[in-house]
Amino acid sequence: MVIVVMGVSGSGKTTVGTALARRLGVQYAEADEFHPPENVAKMSSGTPLNDDDRWPWLQAIAVWIREHQQTGGVVTSSALKRKYRDVLQTGGDVFFVHLDGTRELIAERLAGRKGHFMPAALLDSQIADLEPLQPDEPGVVLDIEAEPDEIVEAAVRATR
Repeated sequence: MVIVVMGVSGSGKTTVGTALARRLGVQYAEADEFHPPENVAKMSSGTPLNDDDRWPWLQAIAVWIREHQQTGGVVTSSALKRKYRDVLQTGGDVFFVHLDGTRELIAERLAGRKGHFMPAALLDSQIADLEPLQPDEPGVVLDIEAEPDEIVEAAVRATR
């Protein structure tokens, strides 16, 4: 199984994803690294991605998921919409860990973040696009107010 750590920008996907992969002893992949340069440029300029921009990115992540079915792995992805998560699941057995929190907390985290191409101005567009996990989707929603190590342990428990 591959775990997809999902949520809007600033929710802690990288922090939790790297710690979760380390805890499980599996490979980690950062979804931002799958974006083509055109997507990074678009987001850097403050323009939200549309579905057409996201398809190649999601398909590349699905390939990574497929390649790590035997060994397991952890990958981050905003996975904002159900149809995006459906694409990721074409890669194989996936479990979603949705990092959720208040807009205020996430905006505060984004304001303090340095060196990332995703500007805080795009937070509202991500929140507007976010479709919560549905009961038929394999996953868990975890509150980002908890400490990262607590979130990792809750994610491990949820996957068992």
